[in-house]
Amino acid sequence: MKRKRALLIVLLVITLPLLLAQVWKDNEEEHQPVAAPAPVVVKPYSNPEFTGILENYEQEIKSLMQASGTPGAAIAIVKDSSIVYMKGFGLKAVDNKDSVDINTVFRIASVSKCFAAFLTGTLVADSTLSWDDHVSDYLPSFTLKSAEYTRMLTLRHVLSHSTGLPYHTYTNLVEEGIELSALLDKLKEVNMPNPPGKEYSYQNVAYSLIGEVIHTATKKTYDELMKERVFIPLNMKTASLDYTSFITNPDIARPHRMRRGQWAEAPITNTYYNVAPAGGINASISDMANWMLALLGNRRDVITPETLAQLFTPQVAAPSKNRNYGRTHRVSKSYYGLGWRILYYPDDTLVYHGGYVNGYRSEVAVNVKDRMAICLLANAPGIVADTGIPVFLNLFKAHRDSIIAYDNRQRVILANKEQISH
Repeated sequence: MKRKRALLIVLLVITLPLLLAQVWKDNEEEHQPVAAPAPVVVKPYSNPEFTGILENYEQEIKSLMQASGTPGAAIAIVKDSSIVYMKGFGLKAVDNKDSVDINTVFRIASVSKCFAAFLTGTLVADSTLSWDDHVSDYLPSFTLKSAEYTRMLTLRHVLSHSTGLPYHTYTNLVEEGIELSALLDKLKEVNMPNPPGKEYSYQNVAYSLIGEVIHTATKKTYDELMKERVFIPLNMKTASLDYTSFITNPDIARPHRMRRGQWAEAPITNTYYNVAPAGGINASISDMANWMLALLGNRRDVITPETLAQLFTPQVAAPSKNRNYGRTHRVSKSYYGLGWRILYYPDDTLVYHGGYVNGYRSEVAVNVKDRMAICLLANAPGIVADTGIPVFLNLFKAHRDSIIAYDNRQRVILANKEQISH
């Protein structure tokens, strides 16, 4: 009996410190602060003409912020393979002094549609999906009112808003928070004025079919695959796709609406997370800057230029209602591609998308020819979000020839130096 008691004491002496150490370690890990997002490197674009534009642009934005009283905004510009400008403006909320920074998270609203097409493009590239796959091949229980139109409907139709459904079908029910499965089921009740592929008609419910297709094809949820294929490889550290992640993040911009001539903070709602591919992404401007690097073809490991070209190819004529992009330079034609609006000017092409939800505004534009992209996020609608990107594009266009001439001279100088060194 004494031997057993002695053995028990020895075991306790040996194991108790180990157990206490493990408990202490677990407790420490549980209370570790959340790691700060990895810094995003901003590289100055060594072109004096372009640098001058950025300085003028920043002053223009500050003037617009002051004139409109817009609480907060954040802007990033990417040129070639570098983030050349990134900055937060104003406050996260009008009733405090906490400034917007490059890691402050906003809701990006319908710019989420660009991400849905982006993710789908990566799956098309690896032959998991095809643009012309039929939705019914993946979702056999899904039906439209017309059996023929159900058979015709493809992923291309979904992502180009050419499903044949009436404009904004059941968007009102999205805002009531009804689950996506119920919304999709109700589409079978809707009279369709056109067959799929014939005309543009903007959607939120039908657009979100792509998430269900991706889930069926990959056996992973849309959220999981977006993180795996897009957010993680592109170092989008603060990006997410759900309401809880947003409201529990300590660094978020609060939404605002105009009340009695002044901006007032509005409650954050969970609207549009039920149609995540159409409007559910939360992201900071540093996240968006890293994504824009990929949009300019710099991340072949994530998405190829060939796939991007497919996204940016017109699919259906789509009149542009955003007059700010045509005030200075007339738009000759406008289309919708795969998750993107496409504007043709007499001497240029712009790919862009905008979004609004719950008091948040977002805009992103890509000029493929000039290898340049810009994104603006704001926590209130109004003139800053509406005109912020066109102001920059107009400044760039006015100095474009000088910028290109300087870059060409620098390339010649560099080539000559390389020849001499060899």
